[in-house]
Amino acid sequence: MSIKVAILDMYDGHANQGMKCIQDILKKFKKNNSVDLTYQIFDVRGKNEIPDTSFDIYISTGGPGSPTESEGSEWENNYFAFIDELESINNDPARTDKKYGFFICHSFQLLCRKYKLGNVVKRRSTSFGIFPIYKTEHWDNEEIFSGTDETFYAVDSRDWQVIEPDEAQFEKTGAKLLAIEKERTHVNLERCMMAIRFSDYFFGTQFHPEADPVGMKAYLLEEENKERVIKAHGENKYYEMLHLLENPVELEFTRKEIIPSFLHNAINSMLIQEV
Repeated sequence: MSIKVAILDMYDGHANQGMKCIQDILKKFKKNNSVDLTYQIFDVRGKNEIPDTSFDIYISTGGPGSPTESEGSEWENNYFAFIDELESINNDPARTDKKYGFFICHSFQLLCRKYKLGNVVKRRSTSFGIFPIYKTEHWDNEEIFSGTDETFYAVDSRDWQVIEPDEAQFEKTGAKLLAIEKERTHVNLERCMMAIRFSDYFFGTQFHPEADPVGMKAYLLEEENKERVIKAHGENKYYEMLHLLENPVELEFTRKEIIPSFLHNAINSMLIQEV
C-alpha cells in the first residue's frame, strides 16, 4: 500500500523550523515502519497552491500573522473550499478513500474560525516557550494521545489563540475539546484551547507537536535566528527557551508520540477500509 501525504505550507515564505521538522518525522516514520510513503509540499499562502484530493493524508502547518485578517482572501477561500471537498468525501458513505488531516497552530486557528468553535483573539502578550498541556475529560477516548501522561509538554509559539469554546457548536459539529493550556491562577484569563478532534478524520493542535528539541536548539543558537527571536520575544524568553532545551526528554516524547500516532491510526483505518 502506498501512502501519499500533502504538506500544506502556511508559513508564507517566513523562516521556520516547522517544515523541516514535519518532513523529518515523515522520513523517519517511513523508515521505521517500512511504509511506501511519499509527500509533496504546497505553498498555500505564498503561491496560492492547493493540493487535489488524490492524497491520503494532509498536514497543514503553523504560520505567522493573524488568522482573522485573511478572511475573504483568495488563498483562504480556496483553502476552505478544499477543506469542504475533503469533508464531502469523508461524509459520503459510498467513498472508502477517506481523507485524514492534521492542523497545527495557524491552521488550527483557521479551522476553529471556520467551524465557529470559539473566539479567535489576539493575546495580550506572545506565548513563546515550552509549556505543560492539560487533558480534558474527552482525552481518554482519544487514540492519538493514548501514550501521553495526564500532562505533557510541547512548544507553544503564538500571538493569537482560540478561547471560550462554544459548546453548542461543539455539539453540532461533533468536535471534541481534548486539551487546554495551563491555568494561570494569578490572572483572570480564559484558558486557550490546545487540541481538538474536529471529526473522525480531522485533528488539530494549537501547540507544535513536530518540534525537534535538538534542531530547535541549533536553530536558536544561530546568530541571525537569535537576533530575530530576541527582537520578537525578548532576551529573557530567548534564554529561558535555551535553558528548557537543556533537558529535552519531555519534548522529544511529544514529537515521537503525537504525529506518528496520527499517521499510524490513519493508515490502519485506510487498511481496514480497503478490506
